[in-house]
Amino acid sequence: MRFLLFIFLNLIITNSVLASEKSKAYFAGGCFWCMEESFEKLTGVEKVISGYSGGKTENPTYEEVTYGNTGHLEVVEVIYDASLISFEELLKNFWLNIDPFDPFGQFCDKGYSYRSAAFYTNQKEKDLIEKDFKRLEKKFNKKVVTYIREFEKFYIAEDRHQDYYQVYFLNYLKYKKACRREEILNRIWKM
Repeated sequence: MRFLLFIFLNLIITNSVLASEKSKAYFAGGCFWCMEESFEKLTGVEKVISGYSGGKTENPTYEEVTYGNTGHLEVVEVIYDASLISFEELLKNFWLNIDPFDPFGQFCDKGYSYRSAAFYTNQKEKDLIEKDFKRLEKKFNKKVVTYIREFEKFYIAEDRHQDYYQVYFLNYLKYKKACRREEILNRIWKM
């Protein structure tokens, strides 16, 4: 009986440790469809959800965020296993998938809701974002206009926006090509 109790307790402790390894990070990089694609390809990332954050309007809709004055950005919530991928690696992926120098949005999507932002949930994340920010400004000798924001609340976008790059693959490819996203990223980061 003691042996069974030992196994039971061991399973509970192991499961709680594994569950605690799941972390979340939040990034705005213009179109959340493109950001979703870039993060879902990373080992250790379990799920990426499109949504809105950074504003004051409760439960905003896509139309309100894009055409209204909600203060929200298009944001992705990245759910990841911290034992397999670090916040630093997520941050590196973020930078390589945005234009940190565009004050008007990202690629062909212009307007406040398409601005880039890295959100932090603790001081360590804030320090890492600020360190990268300074490094990029020095490397490129340009002002980085990406926002650094404290994370407050995330609102999930409508179902039609989730996994858009997979569900509407051909439409997504047309959109991405028309925006010249890869071409601009290659020019910035010299891939």
